[in-house]
Amino acid sequence: MDIKTLVLALALGNLSLCAALFFFEQQQGAAGGAGPVRTATWSRAKLFQAVAWTLLYLRGTLPDFLTIPFANALLFTGFALDASALWEQAGRRVWRRYLVPVLGAAIAVFVSAWLVDKPAPERIAITSVVVGFFFVAGAAALGRGWSAGTMLRRYLVVAMLVLALAVVARGLLSLALPGGWSWVSPALIQGVGIAALYLMMLSNAFGYLLLGHECLDGELARLEVLDALTDVPNRRGFYQALTPWMALARRPGLPTALIILNLDHFKRINDDYGHAVGDMVLVAMVDVCKKQLRDSDLMGRLGGGEFAIQLPRTTQDDAMMVAERIRNAIALLPVKAEKAVINMTASLGVTTIRADDSAVSLFKRADEALREAKASGRNRVAEAQSPASALEA
Repeated sequence: MDIKTLVLALALGNLSLCAALFFFEQQQGAAGGAGPVRTATWSRAKLFQAVAWTLLYLRGTLPDFLTIPFANALLFTGFALDASALWEQAGRRVWRRYLVPVLGAAIAVFVSAWLVDKPAPERIAITSVVVGFFFVAGAAALGRGWSAGTMLRRYLVVAMLVLALAVVARGLLSLALPGGWSWVSPALIQGVGIAALYLMMLSNAFGYLLLGHECLDGELARLEVLDALTDVPNRRGFYQALTPWMALARRPGLPTALIILNLDHFKRINDDYGHAVGDMVLVAMVDVCKKQLRDSDLMGRLGGGEFAIQLPRTTQDDAMMVAERIRNAIALLPVKAEKAVINMTASLGVTTIRADDSAVSLFKRADEALREAKASGRNRVAEAQSPASALEA
């Protein structure tokens, strides 16, 4: 396959990706959603690259200012947006601060080289270095947190770095060896560079879509264990987090405490003021509780107005103090709704994980302490009986 055919393949490949993305975005817009993959920046990248490769393919047919400086400016922009899309996929939204100035400088350098009539090998070297830089920038975004990254991310990082090396080497060899070197002809050097760009197009296309699918799977897994309203683990997520601490309770050392918290008369708030106000109350209560907890502590929603709090390496006496602090903070927090100011109180039951506990026995003991707090008049903290006290009773 000759170089011009590869350039045409790049143009048509990017155009086909643009068409696919257009119909995908139209479908997502009709469905009223943004879709699991953020494609706006990536779609623009493919569009710029498609137009640039088309102009490069038509070199000799169209005026030089369109097929050399303008086409390369579009190509630089397309690869900059490619890197930007990967930054966004990696959760980094600050790409404009770094990549836009580099893009502007790269376009200025190339246009200046064309205006002063620098030879083609020098312009090829500039293009190769700029494109290679944006490959590396995209790989750097994906490579953050390498040790915790998935195999897909690692593969894409390695592939982008290898292809970036091939593209840059093509430009530098064209500059250093304009006439080729023994069996390495200029056409072969240029062909390897264009082939690397073609492979990058394919790798980015499939890689970006697979990354989107991977992110969607991760988000679905997260939502399975997270309460969407309060942004704390739901019952399932809390039980999963508690499991290793149940195992650790069989070893000597500081125990892990468990607090069951129930908002007093929460159903009445929903009935009198509506569920929207009830949701406001829950969110405000969780926020005030988190301020009383350490980073290592975990709060989860069991359902309705009932929550559980896990306190690692905390004795029952210390857990009682934490529970009392939480109870007092909730009582001092009025929630301002549209037509009322709602004062909340909470009842709390406290226990610690014992060596012979199962999840059932642990929560049963905590629930018994909670019922005792409610029977004592609510807005109270009660602790579960110790094994010795239970036997005496």
